[in-house]
Amino acid sequence: MTTKTKIHFAPTYFQNPSHNLSVTLIGCGGTGSQVLTSLARINATLVALGHPGLHVYVYDNDVITESNIGRQLFSPSDLNRFKSDVLVERINRYFNLNWQSCPHNIDKTYDIQSNIIISCVDNIKTRKLIDLSFKDVIQRDHTDYKKAYYWLDFGNTNDAGQVILASRKIVLKSKFEKYQHVSQLPTIFKLFPEFEKIKEKNTGPSCSVAEAIKKQDLFVNSILAQLGCNLLWKLIKEGSLEYQGLFMNLKTMNVKPIKIK
Repeated sequence: MTTKTKIHFAPTYFQNPSHNLSVTLIGCGGTGSQVLTSLARINATLVALGHPGLHVYVYDNDVITESNIGRQLFSPSDLNRFKSDVLVERINRYFNLNWQSCPHNIDKTYDIQSNIIISCVDNIKTRKLIDLSFKDVIQRDHTDYKKAYYWLDFGNTNDAGQVILASRKIVLKSKFEKYQHVSQLPTIFKLFPEFEKIKEKNTGPSCSVAEAIKKQDLFVNSILAQLGCNLLWKLIKEGSLEYQGLFMNLKTMNVKPIKIK
């Protein structure tokens, strides 16, 4: 008996929505600032192809320090301003958009209402809050613009990282003979339960570029952002995926995809 290829199909709403797909980006530091730029490129290309594009809300309460310049997408003139304000203003001017900056963090009382949630955070505690919120909102029947379909999570160490795409249950009307539709993609905590047990040390913010580079090498964020946003681009443009994420290691120059199971 031939085994069917396991594929996840996006809801038809993603290919032909009546308005922008709503996106919430949580964290716009090393990885998040790169992801935001990639989202703007995705939006511009989607619009050129006749798609309504994206509308993005950016959450981050961090202010810009000298250690952020170079490794993150900030300049000396941005010092002491909120990261989300600077990046959203820049993106809006460059691409003629009206995306929104939210210069504060989410907490356990915050209700995320977007089609796509993207987390670029550096701690497990915030991921757990997002996980709880995602589990909650996918049980609700919001209008299309507010309905949470996907959670794309980015995480990295000094020279390695991972991207994991999770989803709500996507029910299709059509059936495909060649493929087995996997209706729901598990979250990072279901896929890798060991993440729940990680104990983190609060090392505090970096005081210099040299100290920041010891924690995260120069190009780990930008490469991870490109790989993860390519996953999102394929999902929206082509409507299906054979992989729900990847592991990347810059020390070994290796990228390992995570196949849908």
